[in-house]
Amino acid sequence: MATVANFSANRITTVIPRPTSAVASTSSFVFFDPKPNSLILKQRWVKNPSKRSFSAVKVKAGAASPGKVGTPAVNDEKVQKIHSGEEFDEALKKAKNKLVVVEFATSKSDQSNKIYPFMVELSRTCNDVDFLLVMGDESETTRELCRREKIEKVPHFSFYKSMEKIHEEEGIGPDQLMGDVLYYGDSHSAVVQLHGRADVEKLIDENRTGGKLIVLDVGLKHCGPCVKVYPTVLKLSRSMSETIVFARMNGDENDSCMEFLKDMNVIEVPTFLFIRNGDICGRYVGSGKGELIGEILRYSGVRVTY
Repeated sequence: MATVANFSANRITTVIPRPTSAVASTSSFVFFDPKPNSLILKQRWVKNPSKRSFSAVKVKAGAASPGKVGTPAVNDEKVQKIHSGEEFDEALKKAKNKLVVVEFATSKSDQSNKIYPFMVELSRTCNDVDFLLVMGDESETTRELCRREKIEKVPHFSFYKSMEKIHEEEGIGPDQLMGDVLYYGDSHSAVVQLHGRADVEKLIDENRTGGKLIVLDVGLKHCGPCVKVYPTVLKLSRSMSETIVFARMNGDENDSCMEFLKDMNVIEVPTFLFIRNGDICGRYVGSGKGELIGEILRYSGVRVTY
C-alpha cells in the first residue's frame, strides 16, 4: 500500500520501479550520451526471474514485434510508429484527452520484442487508447527523442493525457501493462469516475434511497497496488451492477480530491469506502482480491465466514 502523505496534487512523473518478482525477463539497454550529438547503446543483462502469465489478452499467432531497424512490422497497423520529435508531439496533440501509451524500444532488446505483441493486441481491443512505438536506435532523430524524454532503459512505457505525462514504467510484463492501460485509460466502464467532492456528494444523493451500496475506490495515480486491484473492480462493477454502484477517485488528481481524502481520514491506498443511504458504513484498506470481494459481500448483507 502507498501512504497518502507522500503524495500531493502536483504532477508526478517519477518512474515507479517494480520488485524483481514482478519484472519479466529483460535484456534492457541503457542510453548513454557522452557527447552532445551521439547516443551509444550498452546492453545489460538481468537475471531471468520466474515467468508470469497473461491470461486476459490472448496474443494471436504471428503477432508483430518491433524487429530490426527498417523492417516493417506486420499486423500492427493500430500502433503508430514515431520517427521524430515532431511526429511524437503531433500524435500527443491529436489524441487530446485520450490516453496515449508510448513504448520506447530498440531492435536489439529481447524484452522489447517480447512485450510488443501484447501491446499490439491491446491496441486492437482498446479503441479509446492510442498506442505509439518509438525505436530508439532507428535514427538520430529517434535517439534525440529518447534523450529529450530522458529514456535510459528499454522497454520503457510512458502514459500521456492531454499532452501531459501521467505515468511511466520500465521493465514491466504483460499483466502490468494491461493493468496500467485499464487503470489510466478507463473512461467508459460501469465504474463512475469522480473528480472532486462535488462528484462524490452528487453520487451519494443519487443513491441515498433505493438501498444500493456504493463502493468508492480511493487511490493515487502512481500507486502500484491501486493499479493491481483495479481489474478486479472492473469485473465486479459489471457482475454486481444491479445491487452495487462502483466509483473511484484519484486523490492526487486535484486539491479537491486530496482534501476529500484528508476529510475521510484516508491514510493508505487503495482504500475502499462502503456507503449506504448516505452514510459510510465501513472501509477496506488493501489490494487483496479475495479480501475485497469478502468485504463487499459483507456490506451487501451476505454473511461471510472467514
